[in-house]
Amino acid sequence: MNEAAISSRDERPLAPGLYIVATPIGNLGDITLRALDVLKRADRIACEDTRHTQKLLNHFGIVTPTVSCHEHNERARAAELIAAMKNGGRIALVSDAGTPGISDPGSLLVTQAIAAGVSVIPIPGANAALAALTASGIAAAEFHFAGFLPEKPGARRTRLESLLAECEAAEAPRTLVFHEAPHRILPMLEDLESMWGADRRIVVARELTKVHEEFLRGTVVEVRKVLGSREQVRGEFVVLVDAQPRTGARVRVQVQESVAGRIARLQAEGGVDEMEALKRLARERGLSKSELYRELQRERARPKGRGKS
Repeated sequence: MNEAAISSRDERPLAPGLYIVATPIGNLGDITLRALDVLKRADRIACEDTRHTQKLLNHFGIVTPTVSCHEHNERARAAELIAAMKNGGRIALVSDAGTPGISDPGSLLVTQAIAAGVSVIPIPGANAALAALTASGIAAAEFHFAGFLPEKPGARRTRLESLLAECEAAEAPRTLVFHEAPHRILPMLEDLESMWGADRRIVVARELTKVHEEFLRGTVVEVRKVLGSREQVRGEFVVLVDAQPRTGARVRVQVQESVAGRIARLQAEGGVDEMEALKRLARERGLSKSELYRELQRERARPKGRGKS
């Protein structure tokens, strides 16, 4: 495309619709030229936090009006914005950082816009998960983005247990990608260590594209000890887990005996009590004793199957 064609395109009015605009995750230089063009020419910018976005707009001299669109008002705001777009409006959607809808508000507005027949146009750019993945050194051919884990410890461990089972049963190696907050990063790593094994290879990326950008690479226990030795843990984190199945893991997942059955066998073979057998099984399966004990209780609570009459 020659310069005249580019100039002609830029002079045309922005087409009506919803523009999903990725913004920098730290370094303001990561904004794209197309994103700046859309933000300048849109009728309104729907923001996760108008105060936060205003700093970005001021930096680039953009005066487009803003309106809030966050997790607490997205449903109500969507109706208003869609009505404007159906009348020919151009709305740019941004989150505080990165790509809207990826661990950020925006998905509901996109879904409702599509249902209303409004054009939805992606304006790609910075994304913390992909930035961390490309520089992690862990295989990126197949990855699973899991976003933020649940806040409550029990729910977090249940989710990690489920992901472990899925990865161990998979045919091909994959990488799991998580977002995590600074106050939850150490408890998350402790759960990974107890449930997935201390030698599981991980990469923790912190403050991506910012002055204090940092990558910590090693086993779960190594990375946890580094972060745990610091007086204060700061920054937003991306955690990447090498979820390659262990040798023979797929067979074990498919034919794995019940917790109660394995405990009974360990007691018979080793002459130990139930709690010692539970400890040994926890080490064997790379899980916490509490998780195994809960599973044991669930097994015992299930009704016995009736024989055929």
